Amino acid sequence: MTFHAGTARQMVEAVAAGTPPMAVAEDMIARVQQVEPAVNAFAFFDADRLRAEADALPDGPLKGVTVAVKDVLLTRDMPTAHNSARYAGSQPGIDAACVDTLRSAGALIAGKARTTEFASTTVGPGTTNPHDAARTPGGSSSGSAASVAAGMTALALGTQTGGSTIRPASFCGVFGMKPTWNAISREGSKMYSATCDTVGLYARAASDLELLADVFGFDGCDVPDSLAGLRIGISYGTTPEAADADSRAAMENGAGVLLALGAEVFDLTLPEAFDGILESHRVVLAREGASAFLNEVRATPDLGAFFSDMVAAPPTAIEARAAYRQADLCRGLLDDLFEGGLDLILAPSATGVAPEGIGTGDPTYNSMWTLMQVPVVNVPMYRTAAGLPVGVSLIGRRYEDRRVIRAASLLMPEAVAPVG
Repeated sequence: MTFHAGTARQMVEAVAAGTPPMAVAEDMIARVQQVEPAVNAFAFFDADRLRAEADALPDGPLKGVTVAVKDVLLTRDMPTAHNSARYAGSQPGIDAACVDTLRSAGALIAGKARTTEFASTTVGPGTTNPHDAARTPGGSSSGSAASVAAGMTALALGTQTGGSTIRPASFCGVFGMKPTWNAISREGSKMYSATCDTVGLYARAASDLELLADVFGFDGCDVPDSLAGLRIGISYGTTPEAADADSRAAMENGAGVLLALGAEVFDLTLPEAFDGILESHRVVLAREGASAFLNEVRATPDLGAFFSDMVAAPPTAIEARAAYRQADLCRGLLDDLFEGGLDLILAPSATGVAPEGIGTGDPTYNSMWTLMQVPVVNVPMYRTAAGLPVGVSLIGRRYEDRRVIRAASLLMPEAVAPVG
């Protein structure tokens, strides 16, 4: 079997049927040798370490499944460098809680995926988009999304503080999930914003996200057998003008498929209280980032203006209180909409296709939902005439992650083929 072309679920089934995990590891090593020189998804990859791990995996629901780990999450047997010179070669000797959970489930931790510096800046880490090497894979979870899209791993861990999981998933054409805030422990992850930081997930099939939901113990909830009868609101948030023609075409395609599957689709008008919510997200990140990066700036004075300016001039206490208050209000109002009969929201995952260059892209269509702390799944169901992916986001009520995953699998049941 060519494992790199399969899904995580297919890997699990193959190993359960007697295929040794070493065969999966060797297939992955060959795939990395083939495409990694062009994609540059890994900050750390060691074939011999991977073979040794494959030879000693515990039994579990993910036995033999390859997973890339974003390089802001601690790993006991690999460096965690945060794409920062200060931490180059740093090996803490312990796993982040999410990595520990995956290892216990038998997952094959493949390597460390490239990230922007401290998962916070907007300059890419040198990873290319597998669909077009001139374009960004997005960020900050650049290597995580690219690794899955290129078939180097079946799954990957990312993080999201603004749009760092969903936007790369859209640009790279894979399923990406930002779970409900704190549904997955953030212990062992470099902190930026306590209010927004969320461990994210990548896969090439929605059904693989269901595997991860089981492993991470997501809450049980009503899960639909079909999309027929579900009330799904179409929302461009507070900035409909930000969506370009490709993003709107992806949304129209998504809405059309939902209608064809029997869903009730309508334009969702958010309450007036949401006006200015993107500014509140910016204030929350700037205020919390000022404390998160204080030690880094003082220890490394030449770290860069993005960090030093944040530490030197954070939003005032008055500004911060207003931002937190608006976020609290809007979370309650959004929950009221779900309580009142809204099942899901369909929204853009990005303003358009992946732009050319090293910038990580515009998080306009991600930041609000991150601040709302709700589950979001990117569904990679649309391609432009040039073949570039543009995703749409399905968004649900807090702690109804499984419902969103199932809806994504009903909207797009087929897996995404690896690129290249």
